[in-house]
Parts: sequence; C-alpha cells; structure tokens
Amino acid sequence: MRVHIDTDFGGDPDDACAVAMLLGWPDIEIVGITTNLDVGGRRAGCAQYFLEVAGHTDIPVVAGAGTSLTTLKQYESTWGDSRHWPDPVEPSPGSPGAALDLLQQNIANGATVIAIGALTNLAMLEVSRPGCLAGVPVAATAGWLRELPEGFPRWDMAMDFNVQCDTRAASIVAAVADLTLVTLPASIKAHLRATDLPRLRGAGRIGRLLAAQSEANAMDTQMSKLARSCSALPDDLVNFHWDPVTCAVAAGWPGATLEELLLTTEMDGDVLRFSEGPHGRRVRVVTDINADAFRERWLLGIESASNR
Repeated sequence: MRVHIDTDFGGDPDDACAVAMLLGWPDIEIVGITTNLDVGGRRAGCAQYFLEVAGHTDIPVVAGAGTSLTTLKQYESTWGDSRHWPDPVEPSPGSPGAALDLLQQNIANGATVIAIGALTNLAMLEVSRPGCLAGVPVAATAGWLRELPEGFPRWDMAMDFNVQCDTRAASIVAAVADLTLVTLPASIKAHLRATDLPRLRGAGRIGRLLAAQSEANAMDTQMSKLARSCSALPDDLVNFHWDPVTCAVAAGWPGATLEELLLTTEMDGDVLRFSEGPHGRRVRVVTDINADAFRERWLLGIESASNR
C-alpha cells in the first residue's frame, strides 16, 4: 500500500511517532511527505533529519503551506530546540507549488493520503487544481462528533487543532475527498506511557530520539498534572497518540471501530462543526479503538523500523 503523509511535523512528537510506526509497518510504502504550517521549511528540515536517523533518505520531503488559509497565522515548531533535535537541523524551504506537485503525483499513482496536520495543503491542491482531490482516500486526524466520557479532560471540539487552525481548508477537503475521520474522542484512549519508555529506548537511535522528544513535550505540556486530574488517564501519561492511530487506521489496522455517517460542516462562530444529517456526505468515522492492542502494535512498529 502506498501512502503520502501530510503533516505538521516538528510540533507534538506524535507526528514523528506516527511516521516511525509506518516505517516499520508491513507492506506500507511511504511515497512522500509534505509539511504544513511550515515557516521557512523548518518542519521539512526536521522531517528530513528524522528520516536520516531512521535510514530512509529515499523518501521525498517537501515543505508546503506556511500559514493557515483562514487566518494567515504562523505556528512555531520545535526546530532549534536541542531537547528535540540534538544536532543542528537545516531548514528545507520548498519552491512554490512543489508540495502540490508531489501530492498530485502520488495521488495519481494511487497513494492514500494520511493527513496528520492542518488540511491546508490538501485544500490548496483542490482550489488551485480543481478535481485533484475529488474522491481521493484521505485519513485525517480530525473530527469531534461526540463528548468525551467521564474521567477524561473536559475538552470539546475547540481542541481539534487540525480542523480549527484552518477551518476554510477543512471545509474544502470535507466537501470533496473520500474521507475517514479519526476522531479525537476515540484516539484519546491511545497513550505513550512512562512504562513504555525503556522498551522505546531499546529500539535503536530512532527509539531514543522519540523517547527524548516525548519526555520534553510531556514536561512542556504538563502531562503528569493532566493525568492526575483525570481518572480515565494513566498516572504515567507521557503523550497522546492521536496521529499514530490515524496512520494505523489508514494502514488497515483492525482494532478500530468505524461507522459510516452522513456529515455536513458548518461554522459556529469561529469553530467548524461536523454534524450528522440526511443531506450530508458519506464519511467513515472512527468512534472507538482497542487501546491495549494499539499500544503493542505501535511499539512493534517502532522496533521493526529500527531493525530494518
């Protein structure tokens, strides 16, 4: 199976965790990576560095959109933070249109698109080259259709960053792509835990890098404080594996519960809502996952990537 990853790599390390897992997934070929919310190609540079660590310099990486289409806001990355990147990382800015060229080429060659960041590049492809995204299989870390159960953080759809940071892009993609939404209320059950770190560090250089990045992110985001305040979260929470779950679903992992729903999009102030309705488009929606099975599958993927 051929996949193209569109990502805001170089932020929350779950993007790197997702890419590493797919590198070790049987019968998956990553044919390209494009970055979004990428100021000056810093995220693309981080992705290239990561692939060098993993021994996969053959995968093309191209920097795409630098801002949100909706707000023109720029977002900082972890580039330059030595806790995440122990060696200096050279930015890799893309030439105008290069990210869309790579996306279009890989789509034409039958790749499934895995969207684990803002949907800006995909929307720009459809707007600038109408029809390119029509009917294309896209699995996205996106969507907030149901409330979180008791014991989880009191978050709502405003926490759906990939959608809310660029609502215009999300609405365009939702109108044309063959979409699978890996909703955050489902993937919130997938965790990296402190008890996983020794095994992760044992997975070679790539595992040690992921462990270091995840621990730095946990400190910055006060994951331990969040875990103590929410009974449904593990006490040793290090991070959420939002994006690895999306990649696993795209790769055909059987541990996810999917429903087909008719969904429309509508703005509620500054927030984009996905709503069920008889006049909506048919969308596959992940509503639950086997969290224990995923935890083991993710670790196996990292170990396999390290051994290749």
